Amino acid sequence: MILRTLAAAAFAAVMATSAVAGDKAADFTLRDIDGKSVTLSEQAGKVVVVSFWATWCGPCKEEMPHLQKLYTEKKEEGLVVLSISTDDARSASKVKPYIKKNGYDFTVLLDRDSSVIGTYNPAKTLPFTVVVDRAGDVAKQTQGFNPGDEKALEELVVGLLAKEG
Repeated sequence: MILRTLAAAAFAAVMATSAVAGDKAADFTLRDIDGKSVTLSEQAGKVVVVSFWATWCGPCKEEMPHLQKLYTEKKEEGLVVLSISTDDARSASKVKPYIKKNGYDFTVLLDRDSSVIGTYNPAKTLPFTVVVDRAGDVAKQTQGFNPGDEKALEELVVGLLAKEG
């Protein structure tokens, strides 16, 4: 009973620290796969899909072609995709070859120490997606990926792109 209570309290504490819809998105700066610094707040006025993933995560890899398709179709309307790899130092060397091999051209950032995912998703479940509106507020966050989830993401993004900042 005590363990269950402690586990529930720990879970509540973790959930209390993650961003929820309506919160201002926590700013961050990470380096992309080419070493360039990218900051979330620099994307102000755009709709940003922040997608946390890793090269060893099957559902993450399943989601990425859908992110590419959405980005290709909507980037001219103000969509930015920040795909954040949570691969650690041992597997980070696999990120750039994987991205290049698959022809993804959205921005890919490296969160090697898991500091950014820890801010948004303390449980560090993958994939984990945060959608930030033009005002810099969290519009929605989701964890996991199942076929069909891309349709809900597209509907949300299209709706947010239609709104003025």
